[in-house]
Amino acid sequence: MPSLFEPLDLGAVTLPNRVLMAPLTRMRATPPGDVPNDLMREYYVQRASAGLLVSEGTQISNEGKGYMDTPGIHSPEQVAGWRRITDAVHEAGGLIAAQLWHTGRVSHESLHDGRPTVSASAVPYRNRTTVRGEDGRPTRVPCPTPRALALDELPRVVEDYRRAAVNAREAGFDLVEVHGAHGYLLHQFLAADTNQRDDEYGGSLANRARLMLEVVDGVVDAWSADRVGIRISPIGSFNGTEDPEGAEAGLFVAEELGRRDLAFLHLSEPDWAGGPVLDDDYRRALRAAHPGPIVGAGGYDRAKAERLLDAGLIDAAAFGRTFIANPDLPRRLAEDLPLNPQRPESFYGGDAEGYTDYPEHGAA
Repeated sequence: MPSLFEPLDLGAVTLPNRVLMAPLTRMRATPPGDVPNDLMREYYVQRASAGLLVSEGTQISNEGKGYMDTPGIHSPEQVAGWRRITDAVHEAGGLIAAQLWHTGRVSHESLHDGRPTVSASAVPYRNRTTVRGEDGRPTRVPCPTPRALALDELPRVVEDYRRAAVNAREAGFDLVEVHGAHGYLLHQFLAADTNQRDDEYGGSLANRARLMLEVVDGVVDAWSADRVGIRISPIGSFNGTEDPEGAEAGLFVAEELGRRDLAFLHLSEPDWAGGPVLDDDYRRALRAAHPGPIVGAGGYDRAKAERLLDAGLIDAAAFGRTFIANPDLPRRLAEDLPLNPQRPESFYGGDAEGYTDYPEHGAA
């Protein structure tokens, strides 16, 4: 059986190991304009020993923004900022994918010049998002009830994703990952509880999956299937999306995506967010539905990753908060070195503290 520390062919690229960095919102982009900056470059370069870095969620348009100071990939300045990061990651020997993101109803009108937020349907999200307060610091505010995207707007949404993939290629990324998970826009269309439409994008499971698959096809058309992955979270509650049919929906889209011969399917498991531990019966069903590489993420440590690799249920493991605190995580796992403690209070927003000041093993 392969180990975490062996290479893996993932679409058009060969990863040096199977320890991936999961996409992690950190809210350090430069306002105004949500431009990737030198501090972000240092952060990603520090973690370039990952088999693959998956970038933080990167909004495909201003409409897709859901949190303050998250980077975009829809303006020339943003593309140039990302190019400085990808060039530096490559110089450090790393590989990096851009996660393409539209948050849908998990947002606030103040992030869109007062325009209402959008979703599959006008279903409230009874929770909060993060905006800049009057003192300039992050503050949590309730999300307003979104408006439903009109039928004639959906081709424009697909085009926003397609254009973001073009921009990611120009910015020097090795791959792109479509964010179809965690209660964001594409998941809002897929989930039965957030999609109450009565047109061809609502009702049946095939209809609810239509936008996700059209987006994937648009992104593939902008680049190629072997440069495209997608993240899904079929089981568990994320950002107010419960999706009572989530298990079935996950297998349906996994099979449909498998027909497209994508670079990878990224499975976000529910236990990282306090949900149940995913059982192996579902993993086996997912493996049967999707013939391509599967990346597992969610509460992973070395033991969990190796067990699932040995069982053939995943091909690589993505680590999130552990990678925040341990920039040299692949080495620490390989040599069974102790891990730095995490500092959750500095996960979101701020400066270098809790971002680029975690030491490698043996450093001061």
